[in-house]
Amino acid sequence: MLIPQTKNIGLPLMNLMRFKGLPILQQLHIEEQLLRTSSENWCIVNDGTNDPTIVMGVSGKPAELLEIESVLDDQVPVIRRFTGGGTVIVDHGTVFVTFICNKEAVPNLQPYPRPIMSWSSSLYSKVFQGIGDFHLRENDYVFGNHKFGGNAQSITKNRWIHHTSFLWDFNVQNMSYLKHPKRAPAYRSARSHLDFICRMKDYMPRSTFMDKTVEATETQFSLRPIQLEAIRTCSEAEFCPSSRFLTNEELEAAAVALQS
Repeated sequence: MLIPQTKNIGLPLMNLMRFKGLPILQQLHIEEQLLRTSSENWCIVNDGTNDPTIVMGVSGKPAELLEIESVLDDQVPVIRRFTGGGTVIVDHGTVFVTFICNKEAVPNLQPYPRPIMSWSSSLYSKVFQGIGDFHLRENDYVFGNHKFGGNAQSITKNRWIHHTSFLWDFNVQNMSYLKHPKRAPAYRSARSHLDFICRMKDYMPRSTFMDKTVEATETQFSLRPIQLEAIRTCSEAEFCPSSRFLTNEELEAAAVALQS
C-alpha cells in the first residue's frame, strides 16, 4: 500500500540518485549528460570517491594551481571538469552533492550564478541549523571563517547545475599538491590551505549530513529515487562528455612553460 506524500503535493519533481564511492570522473560525466540531455530535475549525492584525484575548473591552469612535479612524481590524477570554479583534491573523505535544474524549477530564482549560490546557501542553512556558524562567504560554505564546501556551476540556455565538494575529512599531505591560488577570496587573508579549511566531521556525523540534505531538498521538491541504469538511455555516440583526465604530457608541458 502506497502512503500518499501529501507534504509534497504541488512541488516540482526531482530525481534523486545516491552513490557510495562513485569515481569522480564518472560522476562528472553523468552530471554533464543530465544537464545537456535531460529535461528533468536531479539531485546527486555521492558519498566519497575512491582514489585521491585533483579536479580543476574548466579554465584552470595547472602551472598556476598545482605543484606539478609532486603531482607527477606521485602519479596523482588530474581532471579538468566541465564547470567553472576552483581546484580541489577529493578522495573518500569528500562528500559530493549536485543539483541540476530547469530554470523554472525554483520559483522566482534568477538563473545567474549569485542567485543560485544564495538559493543553495538557504537550503544548506536548514541542514546546518544550530551547528557551527554556517554561512556563505563569497563562493564558499564556511563555519566561521573556515571553508568546508567548494562550489562550481554551469548555466545553459534552459538549465543549470550547482555542485559542491564537502570536506567531511581530508588528508593533510594531499593539500601540498595545491598551490595558493593567485585569485583567492578576500576572507582567506593569505592563509595556507590548512589554516583556511576545516573538517565537517568535527561538526556532524557523515550520514546525518547526507540525510539532512535530502530532507532539506524535500522541502522544495518531490523526490523520486532513481537508479543509475535508468539514465543509460543515450549512447556514447550521442553524448560526448567534456570532463577528462589531463595527460602526463600536458602536465609536463605546463611545468616546462612555467620554468621558461
